[in-house]
Amino acid sequence: METPDNATTPASAAEEPTGIAAQNWDTAAAEPQYRAAVVDLLGALAYGELAAFERLAEDAKLAPTLADKAALAKMAAAEFHHFERLNDRLRAIDAEPTDAMEPFAKALDDFHRLTAPSDWLEGLVKAYVGDSIASDFYREVAARLDIDTRALVLAVLDDTGHGNFAVEKVRAAIEAEPRVGGRLALWARRLMGEALSQAQRVVAERDALSTMLVGGVADGFDLAEVGRMFSRITEAHTKRMAALGLAA
Repeated sequence: METPDNATTPASAAEEPTGIAAQNWDTAAAEPQYRAAVVDLLGALAYGELAAFERLAEDAKLAPTLADKAALAKMAAAEFHHFERLNDRLRAIDAEPTDAMEPFAKALDDFHRLTAPSDWLEGLVKAYVGDSIASDFYREVAARLDIDTRALVLAVLDDTGHGNFAVEKVRAAIEAEPRVGGRLALWARRLMGEALSQAQRVVAERDALSTMLVGGVADGFDLAEVGRMFSRITEAHTKRMAALGLAA
């Protein structure tokens, strides 16, 4: 997944960690609800990385040049490496990876089915917008995780290079054909709406995960903070749209 330069910075990121955020995994996992929330989180992230790998491999087929095809193939390989790290971590904490991923498969599959790109440029915008929103969300949550889990989540959010690649290609396409910008702007707005809708649906359906977000097992979050979190994600999206040369 992407970690663009203008990614949102969680409000709590600059604060001294307290509670669970100051504990290691062995200590934090003694709380069953927290352990369940982390398994959910890693399962969702793992399936997202697997889906990103599959999508980038498909996008490579639409690439207009051999260099573009090779670049996307390299990014796809990086996503699969992230997936493997999450898979290994789930096994290390005695969670079956496929069981952890299964609850999130339908929501992510539905998102990709509803937002299938019609061409190369739509595929680039989708990967840039969709992955960035997901990365922002996971970074917000990571600030409240135990030390070991937080380090893993932030590591798998490392930039694969797709963000800069998408910006370069989309801006060049708009410069060559300005009217393309209007179509891609509408497409990006649709992606934003679908991504937030699916994220809210997933959180609502998973009790441990939703409790983590609203202030149960992860200290510091409350309903008002969740609202501010989504506001920060929306603001970051607006900045990325500007980077693409599109109106939010």
